[in-house]
Amino acid sequence: MTESELARAVQEALGTDARTFQRRAAEDADVIIEGLSEGVFDNPQAIVGFEYEFYAVDGETSALRRVPRRVLEYIGFEKELGLHNAEMSTSPQPLNAHGLRAQEAEIKARLTTALDCVRPEGITLVSDGLWTIPPEGEGAREYLTDHITDGGIRIATNMSDSVRYHAMANAEGDTTAGMHLDAPNVSLDSATVMPESLITSIQPHYQVAHAADLPDYFNYALRIAGPLLALGANSPFFPPELYDADSEEAVVEEAWMANRIAVFESVLNESSPGKVRFPHDLSSTEEAVDRVVADDTIVPMPVETSNRFDDEFAHFRMKHGTYWRWVRPVFGGATRSAANARIEFRPIGSQPTVRDSVAFLAVFAGLLESLPRREHPVIDLDWADARENFYCAMRDGLAADLSWITGGGEETIESEALFTDLFDHARDGLKLRGLSDQEVETYLWPLRHRARHGYSPAELRHERVSDLRSEGDSLESAIHTAQREYIDRQKETLLEGSFADWVDDR
Repeated sequence: MTESELARAVQEALGTDARTFQRRAAEDADVIIEGLSEGVFDNPQAIVGFEYEFYAVDGETSALRRVPRRVLEYIGFEKELGLHNAEMSTSPQPLNAHGLRAQEAEIKARLTTALDCVRPEGITLVSDGLWTIPPEGEGAREYLTDHITDGGIRIATNMSDSVRYHAMANAEGDTTAGMHLDAPNVSLDSATVMPESLITSIQPHYQVAHAADLPDYFNYALRIAGPLLALGANSPFFPPELYDADSEEAVVEEAWMANRIAVFESVLNESSPGKVRFPHDLSSTEEAVDRVVADDTIVPMPVETSNRFDDEFAHFRMKHGTYWRWVRPVFGGATRSAANARIEFRPIGSQPTVRDSVAFLAVFAGLLESLPRREHPVIDLDWADARENFYCAMRDGLAADLSWITGGGEETIESEALFTDLFDHARDGLKLRGLSDQEVETYLWPLRHRARHGYSPAELRHERVSDLRSEGDSLESAIHTAQREYIDRQKETLLEGSFADWVDDR
């Protein structure tokens, strides 16, 4: 699609009548609620799935690279926001030993093929939370803000041809995207949402067996969001050019461990409470549907339908696409028999290795199997405390003081007690799904090791930048050196190692 064609498509999208779109979304919600009452979204057992985002870099210099669209289509990955992004989604599998092995095997098989295909282009794919080295010959600020105007429509030069994302930059309703960065010592204003392409993530999915039970699982997912974010923090630094602090020391000392959270919220939120946020508890599955309908709409997009089952509520699905919550309920299914209600867990940045990424899927699923069944008392942790946990983990990673209630009912802010209890119940949940002791420990080990040693990927990289600064490196040199070391180590361990190896070898 040429830029002029894209501009015309954006102009057409902006002409969609907002009231009609909202009415159709509300009508679609009635279809879903009727399906819920009929058990359409129930499944025989819990099912898991996974989304995995990458960014592309030069295989020699580690500078950001655009992925040719023909290559992206050839390797079967999906386009994401930026031209440097690539995303894969796995096939849903039952939550058992075979299903988890199938998830990992599919990720490795497709990623191996992708790496082999991009290598002749001089490209490698990186699994990381936030890129810091811009394309060669371009500055990060230039790359993220460059755009043209065609017929009064702003088009981001380095964004994929997603009409929805380009339309967000041109929306003029009551709800608009923020289009700026807001993080410690960082500021960037943009005319488009392109700065969101700084970040990449993994997203474990958990399909509940009985849709009516979704609120129980969802509310437990909110309580574990902070601890899991602390374990998965992997975005402590920005491209050095984006810092505006007078002191380079301040940048290092005041860095947040999971800046990905701040990027997503500040780029897409215009004002509080915003569309990207930590959601409230649910009291019913119907409430989850109603929340999507009531959510502010940035761009009421045209809707195309096919013969999918969930095209019966296509306007609702379109609106749900911008229902950005860190834990998100989803209703979908290509066929009536595949219809499901699931939870997307969205806070975790992409991880150093596949094994680490699958560990988050296993731990998340194991916890959602165990906590509701055991009626774990952490459900009584006040929602405000769970939210505070989340943003403390964003700022401080594994050094955060997180509130928790153990299985024995004891309130604590002691991290050892928290993570011991957390892993005990993740283990319990996986055992309930038939995994052996050895299989369980294989999945838990990468994250248990982080909690034991106090190192997430963010802490290790932050420590490396701090050490390089003390040795006399400039901030730019230190961040870029640490980034290249991360990428070089990942080339050796992405498919077969784990981050625990990095910590042990430091």
